[in-house]
Amino acid sequence: MPAAASTPTTTFDTRALRNALGRFATGVTIVTCLDAQGQPMGLTANSFSALSLDPPMVLWALRCSSLSLAAFTAAPGFVVNVLAEDQVDLSRHFASPLDSKFVHGVWTAGAHGLPLLQGCAAVFQCDLVSHQVAGDHVLFIGRVTCISEAPVPPLLFQAGHYRMLGEVL
Repeated sequence: MPAAASTPTTTFDTRALRNALGRFATGVTIVTCLDAQGQPMGLTANSFSALSLDPPMVLWALRCSSLSLAAFTAAPGFVVNVLAEDQVDLSRHFASPLDSKFVHGVWTAGAHGLPLLQGCAAVFQCDLVSHQVAGDHVLFIGRVTCISEAPVPPLLFQAGHYRMLGEVL
């Protein structure tokens, strides 16, 4: 018999909520766009999700306090690069505040010159449909215009740590 879930609570602090949300394993992405000057921008995000198959749409979220927010809200499109297990160092690099992020990894130009990372598990090129504030984040919804995928295991994030997929059962 499965263990009973802990007693639900209606009051909790931010750390408790973060810990509970962290029990859910997510993929790890680098989301990219071009800023107003045409320079590549990118950041690590694990708040990526499928939204619709018809039309093909995805969504992701960015903190309202992010220094990259203005670039992503003004950009007409973005790319979600789903990282492979061997790209953990790139994930860490793009999660940092460094300016020269694109010197690492192999990058090519996709539609509208958007930065595409080679070696990913999947890549979704998107036109921006909308963005809206939701709590302390901005949700970005994109219409998928081009996809690619590779038969490589994705990088995972769970309980504050990077994980590998492991054996498929």
